[in-house]
Amino acid sequence: MDAKAPDFEQFMKRREAAAEDYVCGRPDGVSHLSTHHSPATFYGPDGGIESGAAHVDKSYRDGATHFEDGSESSFEILHMAADDNVGYWTGVQHAKVKMHGKKDKVAMDLRVTELFRREGSDWKLIHRHADMLKADHDHRGA
Repeated sequence: MDAKAPDFEQFMKRREAAAEDYVCGRPDGVSHLSTHHSPATFYGPDGGIESGAAHVDKSYRDGATHFEDGSESSFEILHMAADDNVGYWTGVQHAKVKMHGKKDKVAMDLRVTELFRREGSDWKLIHRHADMLKADHDHRGA
């Protein structure tokens, strides 16, 4: 962690809590932490690309509708850093989600890279790339 942005580590705790709310069908936390000023992008697990702050926010909100209360999420941060204006983290988001129409929770382990920029005194999510981690891949090496 770069010493110039000690608040980024605190912000990441809020980001992880927003992810937990998201997988419970509550997108407001992610929406609040996301930029509402373009440029913004989202490369989702379905292989699509959303571009523009309004489109990205709509995609996040639409995605949350698939999940139900009682889901779980946590971040395994492999590395992160920030300076005064830009921050990032990369790693794995581990989730066990309750989805509409499914009796049992579904395990979802996503490879994630997120980029943030400082907007005023706040950090805002400007890019998320998330896709499924191969089940047989050991990412804890090197």
